[in-house]
Amino acid sequence: MAPKPLDVIRFIGRSAKRIAVSVVGAAFVLAGIAMLVLPGPGLIVLVIGFAILGTEYAWAATALVRSKRMAESAGRMAKGAAGKAGSAAKSGIGAAGRAVTRKDR
Repeated sequence: MAPKPLDVIRFIGRSAKRIAVSVVGAAFVLAGIAMLVLPGPGLIVLVIGFAILGTEYAWAATALVRSKRMAESAGRMAKGAAGKAGSAAKSGIGAAGRAVTRKDR
């Protein structure tokens, strides 16, 4: 037996928030995935998408926690790499400066 049109309208009305959250959250997640390989803040948009979906779905809340951990570890790795590159550049500049001053004497 097919549902009555009034029952369908009531179901959509009750589920409107969940449908809206699903559509908006999925759009953010897809945009974030695309921005991982395209220019843009991919991880940030991905985390926002999982946060939106996490308001309605438990699996998205779990994915949000994993995404936050991944973003934090990526940030730590970037800071470590930047620190190593900065100290290497400073030591290279200092060595070049000492070599020039020694030749001038």
